[in-house]
Amino acid sequence: MDEAGYIRAGAEELADFLATRNAAVITGAGLSTDSGIPDYRSPGAPKRTPMTWQDFESSDERQARYWAGAAIGWRRFDSFSPNVGHFALARLEAAGNVLGVATQNVDGLHLRAGSQRVIELHGHLRSVRCLNCGTEVSRDEIVERMRRDNPDVAAIAAEAEHNPDGDASVSDEVVANFNIPKCLVCGGMLAPNVVMFGQFVRPEDARAAEQLVNESDSVVVVGSSLAVNTAVRLLHRAHRQGKPIAMVNRGETPLDHLAAFRVDAGISEVVAGAAEILGI
Repeated sequence: MDEAGYIRAGAEELADFLATRNAAVITGAGLSTDSGIPDYRSPGAPKRTPMTWQDFESSDERQARYWAGAAIGWRRFDSFSPNVGHFALARLEAAGNVLGVATQNVDGLHLRAGSQRVIELHGHLRSVRCLNCGTEVSRDEIVERMRRDNPDVAAIAAEAEHNPDGDASVSDEVVANFNIPKCLVCGGMLAPNVVMFGQFVRPEDARAAEQLVNESDSVVVVGSSLAVNTAVRLLHRAHRQGKPIAMVNRGETPLDHLAAFRVDAGISEVVAGAAEILGI
């Protein structure tokens, strides 16, 4: 069977699965790669080492490296658009086949596609916060400030290697000369509103995702390798509750044995195809 055949077969199986259920959907980077956003774990993806929270807070050099990459890379995130899979999930939610989405992605594409109940488990890139006084500043404002205070950054943006979390790889020279943004209210340390490697999901988001699973009839995993505990715990919760699980993902996951079925084909195309078969 060719790729188109696998997509069609997977879409039919997913449509049957969703036809009589309201599903909690867990999404990962594999869905957003179809919008052009790179990920960390896809087969063939270049090896990237994301910055941990411990690295970020440990030194000015690490903060300068992160913020320089953000000043270069964050604007590029605006060029990415929701794909047919994102739009299909929004329509499936409106129709009642999907109860909501718990996403590991920080790109905001589910919200832009029109999904209403979206739990951003790993945060988002729309704003940053002061760790001292709690003041929040929009991403656009902080990017403008960083580019104004670091005029060389804008000139190298087009040539940078971009990373999955919106930032970019930068040279040691750029880092050494970078002016780190500080809170304009108290002068405190700013941090992105994302869950970095080494941090925990906010308790309120974890509870919201658990509640989504509790209320659902089933769970569908879309584009997640299930390599982090955030999603793994939700899958185990659904399994303990006796709820059927479907997997739509490129490549195997460590929890495939829990799935009623799995589809290894074009992720966004399978989800969009299932919505089309359901007439949604």
